[in-house]
Amino acid sequence: QVQLVESGGGLVQAGGSLRLSCAASTRTFSNYAMGWFRQAPGKEREFVAAISLSGYSTYYATSVKGRFTISRDNAKNTVYLQMNSLKPEDTAVYYCVADKMLSRLSGTPDYWGQGTQVTVSS
Repeated sequence: QVQLVESGGGLVQAGGSLRLSCAASTRTFSNYAMGWFRQAPGKEREFVAAISLSGYSTYYATSVKGRFTISRDNAKNTVYLQMNSLKPEDTAVYYCVADKMLSRLSGTPDYWGQGTQVTVSS
């Protein structure tokens, strides 16, 4: 079992930046691919970004590519999402996810955090 706790959400103006963090409670953090999803009001959850076990490979949704950066620190059991040039349409609850298989990260990952709210004002 892996517990994921997100932090770093908040209110920011359009064009601003935020960094989300996700701490994982597992002794084998480096065995998990990690990622982020988001859900805006009235919309389906959507994949945002994923990172491989080593951190060497990263993947992004088209809507955030070039603006968001996912990274991980295996020594700290933490994954990050640096969000720059934020837009009002980035407003959503952001969820940290984990799975032993990278291929499942963009679909139905095994573990989900509780989410953190990000609100971007225009």
